[in-house]
Amino acid sequence: MTKKNVMWMLALLIIASPMIFAQAVPADTSAIAQAHAQWTSIAAGFSMAIASGMCGLAQAKAVAAAAEGMARNPGAAAAIRFALLLGLVLIESLALYTLVVIFVKVS
Repeated sequence: MTKKNVMWMLALLIIASPMIFAQAVPADTSAIAQAHAQWTSIAAGFSMAIASGMCGLAQAKAVAAAAEGMARNPGAAAAIRFALLLGLVLIESLALYTLVVIFVKVS
């Protein structure tokens, strides 16, 4: 497969994915639907806890690696600090995206 074909398939997948994975909101008020609604907030809490925990571990690993890199090469401290801050921002965005998804899904 050529790179052009892969890019076309990727673009098609991105365009078609909302139509492929679209689901209608269930209109029934059966016991199963009510139980599902009760578990949604609990699942949201667990997902936020997992996302926050993994972000904390990733940030700790990034800071440790940056401190070690600055200790080994003090001349590159500015570049390492910039890469560290960029990495921390991207890691923290995971938790923020999870929080946004929770607010959209639960409310």
